[in-house]
Amino acid sequence: MNLITLDFETYYDKDYSLKKVTTEEYIRSPDFEVIGVGIKLNDRETEWASGTHEQVKEYLLTFPWSTSVLNAHNTMFDGAILNWIFDIKPKLFADTLCMARGIHGVDKSASLDALAKRYDIGVKGKEVLNTVGKHREDFTEEELSRFGDYCVNDVDLSFDLFKRMGKGFPKKEFKLIDLTLRMFIEPTLDLDVIWLENHLTETRQRKEKMLVEAGCSKDDLMSNPKFAELLKNLGVEAPTKISSTTGNKTLALAKSDEGFKKLIYHHDDRVKKLVNARLELKSTLEETRTERFINIGKRGLLPVPVKYYAAHTGRWGGDDKINLQNLPSRGDHAKRLKSSIVPPRGCVLIDADSSQIEARVLAWLAQQDYLTEAFRKGEDVYRKMAGVIYGVVEDAVTKEQRFVGKTTILGAGYGMGALKFQNQLQTFGFSMPIDEARRVIKVYRDTNDNINKLWRDAQRFLQGSVNGEDKQFGLYGVLKIEQGKIKLPSGLYISYDGLKATQTDIGFEYSYITRNGETRIYGGKVIENVCQAIARCIIGEQMIRIAKKYKVVLTVHDSIVCCVRDKEAEEAQQYIEECMRWTPEWAGGLPVDCESGIGKSYGECE
Repeated sequence: MNLITLDFETYYDKDYSLKKVTTEEYIRSPDFEVIGVGIKLNDRETEWASGTHEQVKEYLLTFPWSTSVLNAHNTMFDGAILNWIFDIKPKLFADTLCMARGIHGVDKSASLDALAKRYDIGVKGKEVLNTVGKHREDFTEEELSRFGDYCVNDVDLSFDLFKRMGKGFPKKEFKLIDLTLRMFIEPTLDLDVIWLENHLTETRQRKEKMLVEAGCSKDDLMSNPKFAELLKNLGVEAPTKISSTTGNKTLALAKSDEGFKKLIYHHDDRVKKLVNARLELKSTLEETRTERFINIGKRGLLPVPVKYYAAHTGRWGGDDKINLQNLPSRGDHAKRLKSSIVPPRGCVLIDADSSQIEARVLAWLAQQDYLTEAFRKGEDVYRKMAGVIYGVVEDAVTKEQRFVGKTTILGAGYGMGALKFQNQLQTFGFSMPIDEARRVIKVYRDTNDNINKLWRDAQRFLQGSVNGEDKQFGLYGVLKIEQGKIKLPSGLYISYDGLKATQTDIGFEYSYITRNGETRIYGGKVIENVCQAIARCIIGEQMIRIAKKYKVVLTVHDSIVCCVRDKEAEEAQQYIEECMRWTPEWAGGLPVDCESGIGKSYGECE
């Protein structure tokens, strides 16, 4: 297998650049132009080529793409140009940007400049020319040569980085990088533009209707003082809070303010109408996202931008200013965006979701055997927990009680306290007195002693890491603690850089350095990180197995979405479910399960 390292230099101006528009919009724009390309085959001397698109394509076709791995620093960009503009598809995709995120984590800069310094392989050059607004024809031969030298240096750095970081980089993670990049570079999904335009119209009409029903103007709802006056007219005092910046009392009317949240469930329907209308009008995300989808659909297929290793735990995330990871799914209108995402003609989508995988991992890792066995038998663990909490037989558990059981299993498993638990319930409109919340948390901890022990062991890991000692925790052999870092089954690590202990009145508190500054960490949070990371390792390996037969077009949290032909739908669903119920050798005894759906759109799969 050959390695081709590549970097395109392209036209941009003050209004048209990757800082102003998405990668998809940039490359598909009529203004798009390749100025030149730096390219390196294996370890040969890097070349620079500049010309018309036809000339560049002719040059590119002299390379053995069908037997080559393409490497770039941000391959999502360069790979898309290669495919969309020049119709060239390499055998595999690699990316030193993705590799850096996997190796060094999301809190360290993965820029070419920062990595060149980290690995001491040279210095990233700076553009020696003012290239803003300059087309290829505007460059002199001497300027093109200098621009080429700059590009060649970037290619050489990317090549050297690949050699350095590639040593010991897990083979399965290479495959996951390839699969992730293909979701964007080789788009499969389409967008139903007519459906989206109708949805946009309905959304705007719905907002207008809510405004009429609330009996006020948009300005009244958007203005905090005017909205407070509207509440006062209904006999309700607007909630207040102390400003963290000024220290003065101010209106608490943000949707995240606890006082405002309570108004959503106010007994007076008039108040609820006002509050819901304000929420609806202030939220423009649905409209802007719909408009963006419409524009993408008019330009072509939907490139799915998914970021490899987007989180501390290795999970995927949204990218390119389009976050498909958090499309709304609740309510009559919410699924409209998902329903606009459709497969090619003659195909269907299969959405397979790994059921409760993080809760299952927690029980397995802690060796909380009764819970692991309940998962294995397919029992309703939420109902089982609710039965214990309320002292009733499982058949007698109400819908509301089961919801409490579910929130307890999913939240309290990581050391959540009573107050946070209470707030979590409130988020979903469920009110619980603090004394009752304390009781529920106590019942959970009394019932799950091994999970409690796992938190304590993780806390000792933090203490040991500060003291230069490696303290192991969790099911033997699953995790390896090496020099204060947690080695995952994938071969990559969770690390807490700059970890330190601070003495307080109640003991030591631990914190580490993230891109957002100093962040508190504790045993329960470590376990949450680890469970999420292990779940991601499993889903990653399942994705690789699925991709051997079917095209993976999207991954969202714990689900994998595939595109298959109509006639293969039943067979494909069976195979995909088998893959999603498979566990790697290192995860022996972990009971995993999945749910799946088939649809002519992404929304229909649920």
